[in-house]
Amino acid sequence: MYRPALRDAVDSATLAQHHQPDETEIMDTEFYRIKRLPPYVIAEVNAMRAAARAEGRDIIDLGMGNPDLPPPAHVIDKLCEVARDPSSHGYSQSKGIPGLRKAQANYYQTRFGVEVDPEKEVVVTLGSKEGLASLATAITAPGDTILAPNPSYPIHTFGFIIAGASIRSVPTTPDDRYWAELEKAMNFTVPRPTVLVVNFPSNPTAEVVDLAFYEQLVDWAKFHKVWLLSDLAYSELYFNGKPTPSILQAKGAKDVAVEFTSLSKTYSMAGWRIGFAVGNPTLISALTRVKSYIDYGAFTPIQAAACAALNGPQDIVEKNRLLYHKRRDVMVEAFGRAGWEIPPPPASMFAWAPLPPQLKEMGSLEFSKQLLIHAEVAVAPGVGYGEDGEGFVRIAMVENEQRLRQAARNIKRYLQSMGVNSSAA
Repeated sequence: MYRPALRDAVDSATLAQHHQPDETEIMDTEFYRIKRLPPYVIAEVNAMRAAARAEGRDIIDLGMGNPDLPPPAHVIDKLCEVARDPSSHGYSQSKGIPGLRKAQANYYQTRFGVEVDPEKEVVVTLGSKEGLASLATAITAPGDTILAPNPSYPIHTFGFIIAGASIRSVPTTPDDRYWAELEKAMNFTVPRPTVLVVNFPSNPTAEVVDLAFYEQLVDWAKFHKVWLLSDLAYSELYFNGKPTPSILQAKGAKDVAVEFTSLSKTYSMAGWRIGFAVGNPTLISALTRVKSYIDYGAFTPIQAAACAALNGPQDIVEKNRLLYHKRRDVMVEAFGRAGWEIPPPPASMFAWAPLPPQLKEMGSLEFSKQLLIHAEVAVAPGVGYGEDGEGFVRIAMVENEQRLRQAARNIKRYLQSMGVNSSAA
C-alpha cells in the first residue's frame, strides 16, 4: 500500500482533515481522446439488430459491409499449409514479409502500370483501416487541420481526430463545388491544412472518378504542399465497364500521395485483416516506424495466404465483380417495385439510398430503426458518416439475391403501412 513519505505526512494529514475524496474523485476518467469521439450512431442500430436476433427474429443484415462469400480455396489451403509449419508461429515482420510486399508491387504494375519499390514504397497493414489510423498518428500534430470528405467512412475523420487534429469537411462529389471548397479551405483555414483524404469508389456514396481528376488533384496538392491519402479499398468492384484508376497513375503522384488498398472485398478476406499502403517513401517510412512500435505484423500464415491470393488465379476478382453487379441490379429493381427508388451505384458493394420522400422528415437514424423493427431489414443511417449524410442510408449488398428480394417484400409492407405506395404489385 502506498504511504506518503514522512516529510509529507503532516501536510497529508492536514489536507485529510478538510477533505476526504470519494472513489470517483481519485482518478480522472475524462480522457482527452475519448472526449473527442462522439457517440457512434451506427452502433445504436447494430445493438438493436443484435437484440432482435437474440430474440430469434430473422434480420436481413444490409448494414455492415461484411462479405458473405468465402475466399478462394487455394488461399485457404495455403493458410493451412503454412500454419502446419512449426517455424511459422513466431513474430512476423511489422512492415510485412518481403514476398507479400513484392506481390503487392506486382499488382500495381499489372493492374495500374505503376512501378513501386517493395522495400521503400510498400508496407503491409492490418487492413486499410489500421493503416489509415497509424499513418494519422505518424504525421499529425495536435492542432493540425485535415481535409476529409463528408460523408465519409469514419476512419477518414476520426483517425485524425484521435491523433489530435481538427477536421475541415469537403464535399464527396467530385464536381466544380469540390474544387471551390478545396480552394476556400486553403484560403480561409488556420492553420493551413496539411493532408487531404480522398476515397473513390466512395464509402458510403459509391461515387467514382477518372484519371483526369487525380491528375488535377496531384497538381493541386503539389501547389498547396498538401499530402494526399487515397483509400482505394473498392478498386475491383466497378460496374460501368471502366476499371477504377489509382491515384498513383497520375504523373508525379508519388511525390505527394499514399494509397491504401485491401484484400477484404476483392478476395472476400475481410476478417483476415490484410491491407497495404503504397506510394510516397517518406509517408511509408513514417507509417512503418509507427507500426514497428505497435505491432509485429499479421500472422505469417495469413501473409503467406495473402501472397497466394495476389499471385494465384484471379478468376475470383471477376466472379465477385459480376456477383455484386447482379445483386445491385436485383436490389435496385426489387426495392423500386416496393416503392423505394434507389440510384444504381456505379461501383463498390454499397448503395447510397435517399430516404423515401414521404419519410424524409423522419431522419436517417429513426428510419433505420423503424426499418429494423417493422421490416426486419438492417441498414446503416447516413448521418453516421457525417452530417452531410443525413437524408440517406447506406445499403450493403452482402446478402444473396433471394434475401434481397425478401428484404424488398418486407420493406414494401412497411412502406405501405406508412402510406408510401409501391410502383408495382
